[in-house]
Amino acid sequence: MSSILLITSSPRGSASHSTRVATELALKLQAKKPGAKITTRDLANNPLPHIDADYATGIYTPAESRSTQQQSVVGVSDALVDELLAADAIVIATGLINFNISSTLKAWIDHIARAGKTFSYGADGPKGLVTGKKVYLVIASGGVYSSGPAASFDHATPYLKATLGFLGMTDVEVIRIEGVAMGPEAEEKAVTSALNLTGNLALAA
Repeated sequence: MSSILLITSSPRGSASHSTRVATELALKLQAKKPGAKITTRDLANNPLPHIDADYATGIYTPAESRSTQQQSVVGVSDALVDELLAADAIVIATGLINFNISSTLKAWIDHIARAGKTFSYGADGPKGLVTGKKVYLVIASGGVYSSGPAASFDHATPYLKATLGFLGMTDVEVIRIEGVAMGPEAEEKAVTSALNLTGNLALAA
């Protein structure tokens, strides 16, 4: 059975364009593969703990020697890694917040970037261990950052592509919902264009 991991992170709830488009894409991917399961991780409504001293020490401590708190925080990370590795396709949604991803999404990345689990170091340097996945990035922004004078302010897209690539996920599609703060007409056009693109990507999957 195919598995689709849907990661949403917008604090805007039902008003979130990134969540709407990402959810639509996940459903279309599921429809393309009957029996596919969608696992949803809503990071806004169920935020993950930011990594702390217990996490930083716990991941390098043998399981049988971890304190109760270390077991708890490392257990969260282990579950997220397992969830990621089980997925065939990953749909990640975020708004562009202060030119980067949401802090809740950054916490997820901090938990799933695990030496020995999702990447390793060898004689030839780092090697990503999360391979064979198709990743879709759904990024919403009030302005236009794909080109033009503001393009250099988009730190979210290159960061996500670089980090995911480091972990072995190099097959990445980007869906932008941009210019949504430039008036109702621009907002509607941006959302409609992104939703149309989800259909094309699902057909190609």
